[in-house]
Amino acid sequence: MGQRARRPCTAIDVWEELDGSAEMTDRQVAASAGDPDLIVTLGGDGTLLRGVRVAASVDALVLGADVGRVGFLTEVRVDDLTSALDAVHAGVADVDERLTLTMRTSRPLEIPAELETLLKYGRGLALPPPTIRHGLAHEVGWGVPEDIIAENDVVVEKLARDHQVGLAIYVSGRLVASYSADGVIVSTPTGSTAYSFSAGGPVLSPQLDALVFTPVAAHMAFNRSLVLAADEPVSVRMLERSGRVAVSVDGQLRGVLYPGDWIRVYAGPKRARLVRLKPTNFLARVRDRLGILGATAALADGEPAVSYLPDDPIPPDMAHLRQPR
Repeated sequence: MGQRARRPCTAIDVWEELDGSAEMTDRQVAASAGDPDLIVTLGGDGTLLRGVRVAASVDALVLGADVGRVGFLTEVRVDDLTSALDAVHAGVADVDERLTLTMRTSRPLEIPAELETLLKYGRGLALPPPTIRHGLAHEVGWGVPEDIIAENDVVVEKLARDHQVGLAIYVSGRLVASYSADGVIVSTPTGSTAYSFSAGGPVLSPQLDALVFTPVAAHMAFNRSLVLAADEPVSVRMLERSGRVAVSVDGQLRGVLYPGDWIRVYAGPKRARLVRLKPTNFLARVRDRLGILGATAALADGEPAVSYLPDDPIPPDMAHLRQPR
C-alpha cells in the first residue's frame, strides 16, 4: 500500500438523525464525512462492523481501535492509534480484504409500526393471522435489491416467543430442506465466530470465500450447518402457515417478513477492506478470545510448542501453499 495523501479528518455520529426524521444511510454517513478514504472506528467489533458498511459504500479502508470486550476484528488499542495512522500514511500497513453479503427480497424490507405488539404476541390470539404474500418465482421474479452490506451475517428469526417458524431453504434456487426453527443464519467466514458459532456452526478462516448456513434450534433430525461456495446464494422463504420473522443484518433489525415472503442472501460485489499493521494469526485470536484450552488429559502428556515452523527452506512440494509470515 503506497503512501497516502493527508486529508482533513471529520468526526461523525452514525446515530445522528437526518433532517430530524430518520437514521442516515451508510452512503449518507460517508457523504457527510466528505467520502473519506479511511474510516477509523472507536469501539468494539460491533462499531467496526458499522464502519465497514459505511466504508464499503465508498470503497474506503477501515481501521478499528479497540475499546470493546471481544476484539476479533479491531486492530489496535486506542493508545496505539497515532502510530497506526502514521503507518497507514507511510504505506507500510496491509489491507485484509473480507467477503461481504448482500440480499434481494420479494418486497422492500420495512419495520412495521406495530412491531412492539408483534414482539409481544407474535401470531397469537391477540392478533389476526398474518396475511400471506405473493412470493413465488413467477410472481415476483428476482425481487428487489436491498442497499445492504453485511460483514458478519444475515439472520432470519422468529418474533413470537411461543412459536417456531416454518422456513424453506434454497441453495442456488433449489430446495434443500424445510425447517421448523427459531431462525436461520447466513454468515461470512468473518461472521462464523459470531452468532453462527453460538448456534453450533463451524469456525471458518476469513481467508476463505464461502457462505455458512446455520439453523437455530431446528426441530428436526438434521440441524447441521452447511458450508457453501461464495457463488451459491441462499434463499429463505416463509411458509404459508408460518409466523412473521425479523431480518437482522450484523445484529441490526432491518425489517419484518410475512408468510410467502422470501430473501436471497449472496456474496456482495464489494469487500470489507480492513487495515492490518502486522500479519494476523486468526486461529490464535480464536484460541485466546474464545478461551479454548488444551484438554487436561493431553497436557498431562506434555506441553505443546506454540508453533511448528522449521528454519529450513520450504520444500518444493509445499511451495504452492500459502506461507506463514
